[in-house]
Amino acid sequence: MDEQRLLSSLQRGEITAFDHIFKKYYPMLCAYGRRFVEYEDAKEIAGDAILWLWEHRQTLLIDTSLSRYLLKSVYRRSLNCIKQKQLKNSADTIFYEEMESVIQSVDAYQVMEISKRIKEAINELPDTYRETFIQHRFTKMSHKEIAEKLGVSPKTVAYRIQQATKLLRKSLSDLHPMILAFLTGGISYLN
Repeated sequence: MDEQRLLSSLQRGEITAFDHIFKKYYPMLCAYGRRFVEYEDAKEIAGDAILWLWEHRQTLLIDTSLSRYLLKSVYRRSLNCIKQKQLKNSADTIFYEEMESVIQSVDAYQVMEISKRIKEAINELPDTYRETFIQHRFTKMSHKEIAEKLGVSPKTVAYRIQQATKLLRKSLSDLHPMILAFLTGGISYLN
């Protein structure tokens, strides 16, 4: 089946077209993605790229070949994956350095208790608030990036972060002010 007929069938919602695209392109996209990211990430990226085609089949506009379009999609997604991992590593380092300065005078038991309380408070957030809050505060994703990833508007992302922050401030109000400020965004480099 040529690409044009395959795309037409896909746009009509024919699952066989999706299956054909998956079988034909998935191995190639995994191999291509592997040039940039680890194999597990490459497999997820390749699958996401093909799934995106299915989910957006009715509004899909491809001005190149399908293979070129998918390769470009995998390339962009791979770069985003690399960027997110770098941001996470940076956020982990910043978190460690900040927490180290706050808790130098706190003994190990207190540190474990504070960490436990923070994790519990975050885990008690509603799922949508928790996911959005973690992505924004600990991976430094922008509202726009989070919105695209979750399929919501940037205003929804801002609202979820605001609500999560309010709930955390209330739940952890008895913690050291520096810890609370860091966690809820009061420290400027996390905003």
